[in-house]
Amino acid sequence: TKRTRKGRDDITQREYTYPYKTDYPPQEEEDAASDVTEGHDDDDQMYEGEYQGIPHPDEIKEARRAARREARMKARMAAEVEEETLPDQYESIMEDCGHGRFQWTLFTVLGLALMADGVECFVVSFALPSAEKDMCLSNADKGMLGLLVYVGMMIGAVLWGGLADKLGRRQCLLYALAINCIFSFLSCFAQSYGFFIFFRLGSGIGIGGSIPVVYTYYAEFLQMDKRGEHLSWLCLFWMLGGLYASFTAWGIIPHYGWGFSMGTEFQFHSWRVFVLVCFLPSVAALAGLVFMPESPRFLLETARHDEAWMILKQVHDTNWRAKGEPERVFQVSQIKMPQAQDDEFIEIQSETGTAFQRFMVRHMTLVKQVIRRENDVKLTITLIHLPPHSYYGLGAWFPDQIKYLQFEEYESNVKIFHREKVERFHFNFTLQNQVHKEGEYIHDRFIDIEIRNVKFEESLFENCYFEDVRSTDTFFENCTLKNTVFYNTDLWEDSKFINCKLENTTFLHPKKGCHLNFQEQNDILIYLVSFLGSLSVLPGNIIAGLLMDKIGRLKIIGGSMLGSAGCTFFLLLCFSQWAVVFFQCLFFAASAAAWNGIEVITVELYPASKRATAFGVLNGTCKLAAIISTFTFGKVIGITKIIPIILSFSALVCGGLLAFKLPETREVILQ
Repeated sequence: TKRTRKGRDDITQREYTYPYKTDYPPQEEEDAASDVTEGHDDDDQMYEGEYQGIPHPDEIKEARRAARREARMKARMAAEVEEETLPDQYESIMEDCGHGRFQWTLFTVLGLALMADGVECFVVSFALPSAEKDMCLSNADKGMLGLLVYVGMMIGAVLWGGLADKLGRRQCLLYALAINCIFSFLSCFAQSYGFFIFFRLGSGIGIGGSIPVVYTYYAEFLQMDKRGEHLSWLCLFWMLGGLYASFTAWGIIPHYGWGFSMGTEFQFHSWRVFVLVCFLPSVAALAGLVFMPESPRFLLETARHDEAWMILKQVHDTNWRAKGEPERVFQVSQIKMPQAQDDEFIEIQSETGTAFQRFMVRHMTLVKQVIRRENDVKLTITLIHLPPHSYYGLGAWFPDQIKYLQFEEYESNVKIFHREKVERFHFNFTLQNQVHKEGEYIHDRFIDIEIRNVKFEESLFENCYFEDVRSTDTFFENCTLKNTVFYNTDLWEDSKFINCKLENTTFLHPKKGCHLNFQEQNDILIYLVSFLGSLSVLPGNIIAGLLMDKIGRLKIIGGSMLGSAGCTFFLLLCFSQWAVVFFQCLFFAASAAAWNGIEVITVELYPASKRATAFGVLNGTCKLAAIISTFTFGKVIGITKIIPIILSFSALVCGGLLAFKLPETREVILQ
């Protein structure tokens, strides 16, 4: 009995203290188990099972929980492995499909869309000298019209880039080009400034989606070793857009007789013909895109496996038939799908918000995710933000500087007539670049002539007759007009006469408003400057295309930017029109390769689900920099060269140095 009681006391003591004493030797634990089982009762059965190797129920539960955690971890790891293998498998499929007829056909179609973007950047600047007379534009109106084109392109880049990751690359590009075509066509016939600026804004919103969607779309049909080279060749079409715009402007706008009019309310002059011709590349791209398929990489991201497989088979068969191997079979039978991920967006529930609200929340959330991505992407944003501040700013500064130098030369040759007296004289020749002070004109006739940049100050006109007179920048200031008749002229009381005394003066059939002067010749040099500037980027494009996959993206971008930064210092030597033209070509040639590298590396840095959105945000940032730089540089024309040079040099040097901090993507598979 004592032994039994003592055994029970030992059991109780061990039961209480065992969980906290883990340093017992194994042999002692076995001896203790034998002692315990020797005289136990029914109440102590669970502990007997424990010492006989039967797990405790709590341990069983914990083991099950651990097994579930391990299973979940293995599932996640398997999903990650599967997701990581999709880009590898897609790259293998594209290598099997080869590079051939299909890619070159798509290259041409998307190149036309990129060409339309290049044309859009030049349309307004070429049409503006004639449009300002046709629509009575002030300097403020002209400046607003030029800036709104870039505003529209900025909005379009962000909008269509975001939609391309949700609706598809081809679908969004179709919508964007269709909007550009519609608004461009309507702008040709807009007679008022308000409608014209609205239609050009809509046209810019449409074409703004071409760059981010085109590069994303084309990159997803290219294998890794072809990607850098062929995306660089695609940039040639932007150059062709500039050449097309300048060449057609040169050939159409000076031919004023190509237009027509319907009364005084509807005018369709040659500059409108030019605007109409400029939307033809967009029409051609839209027609070709109808026959192109959607990106299979996008279809795989949206779980449309069968459609993606059919398109990849089409690419394979098209290329190998063109290479003379129609019997070659598409070997892919199964494509691993990406693991479905939880939606990262904060959605507004359908019963509490509209479709537009849900779209805005989704789109803005994605934009924030793109901006807040890793450090290398932040550098990309900085990198793509800085060059346009110089490229677009100097691109606008060069022709404006030429115009300013022309104006200075023109003003230096002004003829001044002081206190001249002309009686009974018939003026039948052009009056140009003259100032007449305190003159007297009595019984004179001004018939069927043109008066350009002429100013009459404190002069007397008595018994004079003006008929069919066309004027440009001509004014009468503090003059006296007696018994004078103006018939069918654009000299009318409220427009050309400043603080003048009109005594018995008659205005018959005045041409009120702004009427185009059909005898005025546009400055051919401006068209030539734009043509040469667009052509000068050809060497940079060729160098980028040949070396992009050989020396890498970073060396192309950094070297080109630092080289073009050095070119900006030569702008201090620009004292003549032809010096400006020469250094413009030098700068554009040096900076073209950087643009190609930026487009390529932007495509390669982002995953397929966010690629177009990220490109759209960065391209929108680019257009914002263009707006700021164009406005800033335009304000200092004729004042100083230091501000454009310092801003351009700083932007290019910073961009060139930051380029070397980016990850090299030359041998990286598209994620």
